[in-house]
Parts: sequence; C-alpha cells; structure tokens
Amino acid sequence: MSMKEKLENIKAEVQKQVEAADVPEMLNDVRVKFLGKKGELTAVLKGMKDVAAEERPLVGQLVNETRAVIENMLDETKKMMETQLREERLKEEVIDVTLPSKKNKVGHRHPNTIALEEVERIFVGMGYEVMEGPEIEYDEYNFEKLNIPADHPAKDEQDTFYINDEIVLRTQTSPIQARVMEQGKLPIRMIAPGRVFRADEVDATHSPSFHQIEGLLIDKNVSLADLKGTLEIFAKELFGEDTKTKFRPHHFPFTEPSAEMDVSCFKCGGKGCRFCKGEGWIEILGCGMVHPHVLEMCGIDPEEYTGFAFGVGLERIALLKYEIDDMRLLYENDIRFLKQF
Repeated sequence: MSMKEKLENIKAEVQKQVEAADVPEMLNDVRVKFLGKKGELTAVLKGMKDVAAEERPLVGQLVNETRAVIENMLDETKKMMETQLREERLKEEVIDVTLPSKKNKVGHRHPNTIALEEVERIFVGMGYEVMEGPEIEYDEYNFEKLNIPADHPAKDEQDTFYINDEIVLRTQTSPIQARVMEQGKLPIRMIAPGRVFRADEVDATHSPSFHQIEGLLIDKNVSLADLKGTLEIFAKELFGEDTKTKFRPHHFPFTEPSAEMDVSCFKCGGKGCRFCKGEGWIEILGCGMVHPHVLEMCGIDPEEYTGFAFGVGLERIALLKYEIDDMRLLYENDIRFLKQF
C-alpha cells in the first residue's frame, strides 16, 4: 500500500469515528489516537525513512495536509457539539425573570452587643476607660486580692470551674480591677466588660457562661455620694430620664459599705406590674465603696485614696431593656429573634 493510500485510509477512519462521536470527550480520544505521540499519523511520519529521498518532500506535504484536514474536522465538530449542548442547556435552564429574587440574609448585631455599646458609651462619656483581661485567671486575682478568703463559699467547686488549685475560669471581671490597681497609675476610672464562668445549670435566668460589666473609680476624697450620683446618671441614660434609683444595704467581700441598686420599673413607672412582679422596682446591680483591705493588697494607701466599685450582668441589662423573658434566647443565634433589635 502506497503512502498516499495510507493517508487516505487514516482520513476516512477519522471521519468515521468523528461521525460516531456524540460528546466532546470522544473527539479528544480520536485526536489522541491519530495525532498523539503514539498516534497513527505519527507512525506514518516515522516511516518516512523508508521513502525514497526524491519523494520525501511530496510525502511530507501530504502528511501535513492530512493533519490539517483531521484537526479542522475535529475542531469544527467540537464547536458544533458545544453549540448544541449549550442550546439544550439553555432550554432546560429557562429563568423566569418575573419570579421574586432570593433575598441575601445578612447578620445582625446581638442584643448583648447593642447593650454593651450603650453602657460603654455612657461611661466613656463620664471619663471612664474600657479595660480587658484574661478569661483564665489566677485564684489570687479572682478571689484573694478581692478579699475572698480560702474558706469562702464562692470558692467551692460547685460554683467555680477550677483548672488546678491556682487557676480558674474567672467568675467575675473584678480581677481586671485588681490588675489595674496594682499598676499604681492613679486616679483610676474604668469599666471591665467580659465573659465570665460559673457552675450554673442552664435555665431561663442562668448559664455557665455569661457576661459582666464591672466598674471602678479610685481617687482622693471619693464618697458614697459619688457612687450614688454616678449610678443614677447611668440608670437614667440607660432606661430613661424618669428612672428612679434605690439603694439597699447588702454584703460583698470586696466593698464596705455595700449595696444593691434597684431602678423604678420602666414598664409601669413604679406603679407595679407583671414585669416588676408588682413591686414597682427592679434589681439591677451590686455596688459599694472599695474595701480598704482590697486597696492595701493592690498597693494603694487607703488613708489617701478611696473609691467605689459596681458590677452588673450584661445579659440582665439586655433582658430588662428589651423585655426578653428567657436568657437562652440570647445564645441560640436565631436570626428571626436577633433581627428584632
């Protein structure tokens, strides 16, 4: 069989296989079979050494023409197939432009975040700094430097998560106050928001992980009147100008004297309703004058400096301010709930 006949047979075979192909992938197989490194046309080129020298230019031209015909045949067929496939896909994927579009669901600020930003705005406006500290804390800072001795009930494992004898998950953000006082940069005006941990069962009003905001002011000639005035401004800014405050004697190890502060019910104006359980007042926070022993342990002279401290649960503020009746709703991250605020 002459070289020309071989080439004609290759073209005919390629055309036959191209016509039998029904997807572009099959055309790739044909291309490899005939034009690849081990393809049939390449094998013909390797046989050129057996062709007479004077016939090689003509045979070479025939081989190149055959390659061009095969490549053109494959490219045209592939374009035709892709066009047909695209038209079929467009018919199947018809878009009804009159249908409503899919709404892009975006996140929303959490009620805790909104409440925290409001509290920070109020106290920063009064000259306070926002301070942070570690959530994993030494027992010394979480308890000892706050005048809570080793035999105090708060140190029981039923109330506190212990990592070892010296390290706990902080039960309050008061350790930040102790760390700042130790630095000795006076006067101090600070609030310390953050996550805290206590061994509580999850229910409508408790969680093993929640958030607190603790405040501290240390300066010369600070009195209980300064504490009451500061917290009264805070309550009015947070709950409204008509809000009244009431202080009840209490006991905290790190303050003396100590008190709990109530605010008049912003739902009924103090008349008594279901929200305030008919009392007209709602407990909001604990506070007091910093205990002299706490000042001494943190390197501050209680004869020269005095101060006050207070602590409020961030979740409590959010629950009251937005009238949420179950604390667990704050942690479920349901966008239907969050977008209400």
